[in-house]
Amino acid sequence: MSPVIAPLETLPAPTHSEPRIAEAMLELVVVHESSNEFDFLDTRPPRRWTGRLATVAWALLGIAVFVALWHVATLRVTKVPSPVDTFDKLRSLLAHPFGKHAGTTGVGSQLLSSLGRVFKGFALAALVGIPVGLWIGSSRRAWQAVNPLVQLLRPVSPLAWFPIWLVVFRNAPNAAIFVIFITALWPIVINTAAGAAAVPADHRNVAKVFRFNRRAYIRHVLIPDALPNIVTGLRTSMGIAWMVIVAVEMLSGGVGIGFYIWDAYNASNLSGVTAAIVLIGVVGLTLDAVFMKFSRMVAVES
Repeated sequence: MSPVIAPLETLPAPTHSEPRIAEAMLELVVVHESSNEFDFLDTRPPRRWTGRLATVAWALLGIAVFVALWHVATLRVTKVPSPVDTFDKLRSLLAHPFGKHAGTTGVGSQLLSSLGRVFKGFALAALVGIPVGLWIGSSRRAWQAVNPLVQLLRPVSPLAWFPIWLVVFRNAPNAAIFVIFITALWPIVINTAAGAAAVPADHRNVAKVFRFNRRAYIRHVLIPDALPNIVTGLRTSMGIAWMVIVAVEMLSGGVGIGFYIWDAYNASNLSGVTAAIVLIGVVGLTLDAVFMKFSRMVAVES
């Protein structure tokens, strides 16, 4: 006999002696017509850890394939460090990551120096880019005035700005920070403007009905609706900034992971170069994961 689904309200209330039934009643209840017994079906979604485990497994598979192809390539081009040479060098670098060891600055200190410049330039870009993006996205006249300038300057290579900032500040580290600033600025402005321009008409009409002033409209309507786009712009800008700092530090010299790579290349230390590339990738992956988590939180709240 096929089962039929019984509405929960038709079943007797559970007693204190029936904790398992009371818990199961939160699920789907099936009554068999041929008997008075109940079967409780678990309709809960599958556990998240299984999906995460599959994601990790596929990621490890992709990395394994990449390392295998890398190893095969080094068999033909012997001057390129193999994965084994790279990870041996990486282990030696991480043995003394901070301070100075054997006359050289530790790779951890180099990374922290680069991250400091990236975060400073990124913070400046966010402080400028978010208000500008909200302004031009919510004002047609502002968009018509500012957008041509954005589109004119956005394609310029980040390294082309370095001599300009070097002349202005006469300080290579500060010039590197402002190169990051100008690089990270455009994705933030464009994505924020797109989010501000996409505010639903219903939300704007509600703001008019309740007679929101400008501050209330920005706080309760404009920023919440544009927030997912803002986070997307911040995520894109951080990725670009971390990529550009390596090239900028090759020009500026001093301390930083880009300078370390250039110095290792000049010393014919190619295993140091590939080890630094691995570290750059790991840091970039971590930064992107943080912003991805934040973007998912914003999406859920929205």
